Amino acid sequence: MDRILVVDDDALILQALTRILTLEGYKVVAHSDPLRALEERDFAVVITDFMMPNMNGIELLGHIKRVNPGAVRLMLTAAADFKVASEAVNRGEVFRILSKPWSLAELTSCVRQGVSHFHLLEENRRLGEELARKNADLLGINRDLERMVVERTNGLLDGMVSALDYRDTETQWHSRRVSLYSRRIAQAASVGGLELEVIEQGALLHDIGKIGVRDSILLKPGPLSPEEWVEMRLHPEIGFRILARMPYLHEASLIVYQHQERFDGTGYPQGLKGEQIVLGARVFAIADTLDAMTSDRPYRKGRPIEVAREEIHRCAGTQFDPALVQTFLGIADADWLGIRREVEALEREELRRWHGKELPAPVRAVAGVRG
Repeated sequence: MDRILVVDDDALILQALTRILTLEGYKVVAHSDPLRALEERDFAVVITDFMMPNMNGIELLGHIKRVNPGAVRLMLTAAADFKVASEAVNRGEVFRILSKPWSLAELTSCVRQGVSHFHLLEENRRLGEELARKNADLLGINRDLERMVVERTNGLLDGMVSALDYRDTETQWHSRRVSLYSRRIAQAASVGGLELEVIEQGALLHDIGKIGVRDSILLKPGPLSPEEWVEMRLHPEIGFRILARMPYLHEASLIVYQHQERFDGTGYPQGLKGEQIVLGARVFAIADTLDAMTSDRPYRKGRPIEVAREEIHRCAGTQFDPALVQTFLGIADADWLGIRREVEALEREELRRWHGKELPAPVRAVAGVRG
């Protein structure tokens, strides 16, 4: 049953309105004091007189509009007060005006319109809330799906990186180390947030394009011929094309594309120079050299970090961004040794997982598991 609030300082009018509206099937709450009426809540329509002690009808409806905005506001007014009441309508405090004396048909019709309007507003509000909830649910579903796609794609890419590292047995776990080295240098350069994640991701995936390089070239024990170098130098572009199809990897793909550029412009594939090279690729160049010099190879032992520091310092301004070189030189040797130990722990864990498992021959070949 819809509740109607009636406010009028004339007791006879209050009684008459209460009786009429009760017979119409409404639950009526009546007050002769507008201050008491302000305490009421949860009503569909309020009908108030204009001239009352303590507070006039426009003031009362203004208060009700703020505390109970869904309630439809009607005003009873004599002809002398009609102009003032009309201004209240124009300001939005009043939904309809009823004149004194009223006709029964006009009164009941106006109240029915007010109740209908109240329910229409309530339904719109309910539908709006329901739509907001469904949109929130859809947003959550979309985020979950996007996260799932990202996780599965990252898992696939991680598998591809592992396959590349195992394929080129001279540089196993190189991609992991160089990604963490790049992250450390970027952190020291005050890079944070999403940009830091992009740099780590781009460094991890830097050689993904070598998937398109033939084994006869990638695994060749001796020096490459000029023709073979042409094919080898395509791997940054191949990697870029692989990753550029995934929008969330766009920034990382630029690092992959530019990871063979040099600060002095003598690198490839575009011959970019200085800050034309994205920050992540400039960071990677230092991290890559650090790992190459300090890692064991079949033909030599890894060199001490101090030797790598001296070489990187020597090549500042030519191969490397000199500002980033200074940042790199400020990082303690213990940080690089800690990262190497972290990757070695990951390697041991992976070997432990594979230990004792009989894998199909092709998988053993890719995973580097003998026997």
